[in-house]
Amino acid sequence: MDVQKTTINAIRILSAEAIETAKSGHPGLPLGCAPIAYTLFQNFLKFNPKDPKWDDRDRFILSAGHGSMLDYSLLYLYGYGLKKEDLMNFRQFGSKTPGHPEYGHTVGVETTTGPLGQGIANAVGMALAEANLAAKYNKDGFNVVDHYTYAICGDGCLQEGISYEACSFAGTHALGKLIVLYDDNDITIEGDTDVTFKENVGARFAAQNWQVLHVDLVSSPDDIDALSEAIAQAKARTDKPSIIICHTRIGYGSPLEGSEKCHGAPLGAENLEKTKQKLGWEYPPYECPQEVFDHCAEAAKAGAAEEVKWKKMFIDYEAAYPELAAEYKAMMTGEKPDFEVMDELYDFEKPMATRQTSAKVLNKLAAKMPSLIGGSADLAPSNLSDMKDTDEIKYGTFAPDSFAGRNIHYGIREHAMAAIANGMQLHGGLQAYCATFFVFSDYCKPAMRLSALMKLPVTYIMTHDSIGVGEDGPTHQPVEQLVMLRSVPGLKVYRPADGKETAAAWVSAMSGNEPTVLVLTRQALPQYANSGKIALNGGYVLEDCEGTPDVLLIGSGSEVELCVKAKAVLAEQGVKARVVSMPCFEEFEKQSPEYKEKVLPSAIKARVCVEAGSPYSWYKYAGDKGEIIGMNTFGASAPAGKLFPHFGFTVENVVEKALKSIQK
Repeated sequence: MDVQKTTINAIRILSAEAIETAKSGHPGLPLGCAPIAYTLFQNFLKFNPKDPKWDDRDRFILSAGHGSMLDYSLLYLYGYGLKKEDLMNFRQFGSKTPGHPEYGHTVGVETTTGPLGQGIANAVGMALAEANLAAKYNKDGFNVVDHYTYAICGDGCLQEGISYEACSFAGTHALGKLIVLYDDNDITIEGDTDVTFKENVGARFAAQNWQVLHVDLVSSPDDIDALSEAIAQAKARTDKPSIIICHTRIGYGSPLEGSEKCHGAPLGAENLEKTKQKLGWEYPPYECPQEVFDHCAEAAKAGAAEEVKWKKMFIDYEAAYPELAAEYKAMMTGEKPDFEVMDELYDFEKPMATRQTSAKVLNKLAAKMPSLIGGSADLAPSNLSDMKDTDEIKYGTFAPDSFAGRNIHYGIREHAMAAIANGMQLHGGLQAYCATFFVFSDYCKPAMRLSALMKLPVTYIMTHDSIGVGEDGPTHQPVEQLVMLRSVPGLKVYRPADGKETAAAWVSAMSGNEPTVLVLTRQALPQYANSGKIALNGGYVLEDCEGTPDVLLIGSGSEVELCVKAKAVLAEQGVKARVVSMPCFEEFEKQSPEYKEKVLPSAIKARVCVEAGSPYSWYKYAGDKGEIIGMNTFGASAPAGKLFPHFGFTVENVVEKALKSIQK
């Protein structure tokens, strides 16, 4: 038996069988990519399936996540705990083998993939994290952080714009321990890529400062030697990332080889049998010879031995560098400071834009959190999202000659920026944030959605939050973005009204296990006496009246000021109003029914909700007699002082709507 060839065919057949059983899936990629994945796992990947979260493991990402059965077959054969029954339940409800790889659901899956191009950008983030941590903690003789990041992608990944953004960033920053294996089979769902994708991919990557290598798997489909030589060459060059362009045939070995018909549909029972015959596979369904498992176990044992060696080295590292070792362990375990005692975060006096208060909080947190790392999509001077050097701490800039830097210049690459932040967070050891204008959350949205799906506590700083942007006009004035992000399950959206609410938003972001968006103003806002840590509840009574209120004035961010001023005007007219600040709907909804009833008594039907964005978020809180002051159109180009009254954001309008609601 040629155990290498048999193992490659085992990956192919297990994948095709599971897809056939499910009557759903993508057999073309596993059939064509099996030798690539096998060579990587067997000869190069540093991993220990008995300890799948080992710090210094190599990371493997299947960016072309539609080929998920390739991943599951590998995890099954290499001992990650998947059972034959799991393969048989591919794509079924509650199974460990969902249609696309899901982080946190299947052991060994490093990130959720499927939306094409996201995995490549995640891989860039992981390689960035490795470079940053290595620069901080490695010492002569002690390579505590020393691993590679590998990604398998396809034509679809490289057609997505995010891949260009991410790979341009990786080349610019010389992330030399990133290796992408490109399954170049010239086929997508609609057919041959000649109709859509004729560029010279190698030239494109060379222009982006990547090493470009080629392997011909068309004329020699299982050329393990050529693949091994290419991967070794890629590993040897660490001054730039590498792409290995693997020329393959989609659906190799099947009657549908080379056709788009095997991309996204099962082969069919007859074609599956013919594939087995072509590959010389004579085993019953879902069965593999023991020699295959024994062969794969050799790679797993080699990885386990590497981990033992690493742990012994780390003991010596702790003795030689006790402070660094302690900091490294704290970062890798996600240890955080005690935010409860950090009262200095809430110290503000004069009116300030919440982007300014955010900058103050960020820098105070950065001094206490060596794991904090992030940057902006070319807007740091406007987002105020950089960590400022002090006499005690030099944060520096992440760059090829200074990988230890904590300020990242992403360039104008919002989509990749968000996905790279996901990759850093997935890697471990770093607390990632990123920043842009709030209107460009549209560009970040697919990656933000995956942050929420994976429960990654990435922090998104989104400034210039409304028509307050002013003269830049409707293209830059966010209207519908708040409701868009509030609709994402598991994503916290904070729109603070002052500095103390901003501090609470940051503490919530740093304390939780989900992503958080900080929606911040360009214009100055007042500081309120009664705000503060209570904003961690998401909504609270900022100003109250004697006795039972006649009306509730509810707002977020800059519009809370209108509510406060309207309360005073209403009081002069004998109307009692309560001002409720609602910086975060998601956190408010987590509170007990008793707390929510105390803040928003159901008996008080007269309500006015005020926010310079789409009104759709507010109907739940407005009720059947409430009024909403929001944006039902796009903005306009004019100074902010002209726009707010033009669109109805005035004290007079809040008062008018309050009286109207009371009279209903």
